[in-house]
Amino acid sequence: MKRDNYLKLEFPSRSANEALARASVAAFASQMDPTLDELGDIRTAVSEAVTNAIVHAYPDTVGVVWLRARILDGEYLEITVKDKGRGIEDVDRARQPLFTTGGEDRSGMGFTIMESFTDRLRIRSAPGKGTTVTMQRRIRRKPG
Repeated sequence: MKRDNYLKLEFPSRSANEALARASVAAFASQMDPTLDELGDIRTAVSEAVTNAIVHAYPDTVGVVWLRARILDGEYLEITVKDKGRGIEDVDRARQPLFTTGGEDRSGMGFTIMESFTDRLRIRSAPGKGTTVTMQRRIRRKPG
C-alpha cells in the first residue's frame, strides 16, 4: 500500500493524554472526509488502544506511548499504538471478551471494542518488551 500522509505522537502514559491521542487522530482523519459514525468509531478505537497502554503496560509507573496514524492508498486509515511496558503473556486469551488484568474496575472489552470498530486489528506483544496494536479502518469515498 502506498503511504499518503502520516502523523506521529509520543507522550507519557498519563490518563490525560488519552483525550489528546483521540482528538489528534480524529483531526488527522478528517482530511479523509469520514462520516460522523466513522469518526466516532475511530475515536473509540484509539481511546481503547491508548487506555490499554496506559493502564496495562505501565500499571505502577509512567512510561512512553507512541502513536502513529497513516493514510494508505487514499482510503485506509492505519493507527498504531505502541508501548515498551510489561507486555502480554497470552495475546489470544487477552483478546477474549471480559478478560482483564486491570482489576475489578476494568471491563475486559478493550480488544473486542477495537476489533468491532475497525476493519483489521493486529496485536504483537512480548512479556517485558511491550505491545504494538495496529488497526486499520477503510474510509468510504463519498460519491461526487
